[in-house]
Amino acid sequence: MSDLALVSHYLKPYRRQFVLAALCAFTEATLELCIPFVMASIVDVGVATGDMGLVLALGARMVALAAIAGALGMGYARFSAQVAMGFGAGLREAEYAHVQDFAFSNLDDFDTSSLVTRMTTDVTVIQNALVMGFRPMLRGPVMLVCGLIIACTMSAKLAVVFFVILPALACALALIVHHVAPLFGSMQHAMDQLNDTLQEDLVAIRAIKAYVREGYVAERFEQVNARLANAATRTFRTAVINTPVFTLSMNVASVALLWFGGQMIMEGEMGVGTLTGFMSYVLLIMNSLMMISNVFLLLARAVTSIHRVSEVLREKPSIESPERGIARVETGDVAFRDVCFKYSPTAEKDVLSHVSLHFAAGSTVGVLGATGSGKTSLVQLMARLYDVNSGSVEVGGHDVRQYDLAALRDGVGIVLQKNVLFTGTVRDNLRWGNAAATDEELLHACQLACADEFLDRIGGLDADLGHGGGNVSGGQKQRLCIARTLLKHPRVLVFDDSTSACDMATDARIRENLAQLTDVTKVVIAQRVASVMDADRIVVLEDGRVHATGTHEELLQTDDIYRELYESQVGGTAETSAGTAAAGAAAPAGPAGPAAPVSAPATTRKEATDAR
Repeated sequence: MSDLALVSHYLKPYRRQFVLAALCAFTEATLELCIPFVMASIVDVGVATGDMGLVLALGARMVALAAIAGALGMGYARFSAQVAMGFGAGLREAEYAHVQDFAFSNLDDFDTSSLVTRMTTDVTVIQNALVMGFRPMLRGPVMLVCGLIIACTMSAKLAVVFFVILPALACALALIVHHVAPLFGSMQHAMDQLNDTLQEDLVAIRAIKAYVREGYVAERFEQVNARLANAATRTFRTAVINTPVFTLSMNVASVALLWFGGQMIMEGEMGVGTLTGFMSYVLLIMNSLMMISNVFLLLARAVTSIHRVSEVLREKPSIESPERGIARVETGDVAFRDVCFKYSPTAEKDVLSHVSLHFAAGSTVGVLGATGSGKTSLVQLMARLYDVNSGSVEVGGHDVRQYDLAALRDGVGIVLQKNVLFTGTVRDNLRWGNAAATDEELLHACQLACADEFLDRIGGLDADLGHGGGNVSGGQKQRLCIARTLLKHPRVLVFDDSTSACDMATDARIRENLAQLTDVTKVVIAQRVASVMDADRIVVLEDGRVHATGTHEELLQTDDIYRELYESQVGGTAETSAGTAAAGAAAPAGPAGPAAPVSAPATTRKEATDAR
């Protein structure tokens, strides 16, 4: 299916208005063509013979034709507006709905700014082409063909002037359109870059002010804005050439017709009224050519936008629900079976290579590793945000590719590394996890996530979080995101470094609260050993491979990477920790009780301040 056919599919709901608009435009053009013919009769017959009754009758006919044509023009404006606005709204809605079906891999192919431009500017360009181009597209050819026929009927000899000028105009139009068409694509690309820069600067406005970089970003925006201005100038500088070309052609045609027509009148071959009517057809024919040229320019720009919109609509989601997919995740059992994964098929190296793991239902699993070791990629495969390249990921005893996507993602709740809150109240955001949740359920989830500690200070469940959750701190955002995910009641709960902005005491309380969820498999990605050291099992990743697995005590004894992380973060040595733990197990309980297990150091004042 061509781009035009794909986009025109969204015109179907407005076929009736489209046909009515076409009829109005066609009939209006036909009536306007009759007016010069009537005017010629007034001059040659009514005025020449002094018959005022005929002059008045033909004048009334002209007024009636003009009034009907005006009414039809208003009808066209009404119907075309309904078509264009409805079509644009439907097209934007279709684009947006299609983007919602994209997998992460699809979204990697489009910049956010480009998608915004394609849903706004490009759709507006198509709408404008429909509103401003449809009428001249119908009127232009009708008026051109009918005008030439009537002109030939009035004087075939004088009509030769048109057949000399028209080919030259057609060649000029073709050259202009051929040159300007690719420039519209460059201009839209420059618009993408402008939106990208603007979006980045507005999102990061606090960082810009904190680093006093207003001058730098203003200069960068000025450069991007100048590129757009230059691209638009080049484009429209070429596009407007058609106006002087057509004006020159009209003037040349008028002079030629008056010259040759005057000679024909002097020789008695033509009447004054005929020449007057003929000159009216000059204006109609030239205006029709001007309309056709403008239509071609509008279409040249619209075709670029249609192609950009079609690229979005043609993009096939790389991950889709299977037919009759499994509708429920029954258990939290998770298994990775010889999994290999990379984000791009052309990448030379796998992000995850031959990963085989098993997480028992209800267990707590910690995942550690250096930056870029594949931790986030590992857990994204569990919710099928990406598909494996080889091997399989199983949740609840079934391959994730066998599940209905909505059911799988309800069963595998992920608190993403990048915390996202939306404009609205705390209640509005929490109900993304469960739209039917009661206030009691919302407050219970907040209690488990330790969000109840600050909820009253910001105004409770009705507190306005502002745009993107800008009214709360990073640690508070994380706790609200955890509460939101808990409301889904998932079988598998994934924390992708989701307490990194919380102080260590709050982190410990959250882990203690989540330990009450014995029927949920908890997978915790963390940079801090203290966040995972109490887990039933810890997985250490290195360069996309499983380096080691075991409990905290086992890894202290057997794994160099884990021991190094522990000693750098907690302090002391692994031998001291192991010895302390052993002594605590062997010594009798005294007044002070048994030896305390290794725990996180006390919260510093700075950490507590940062959390708020």
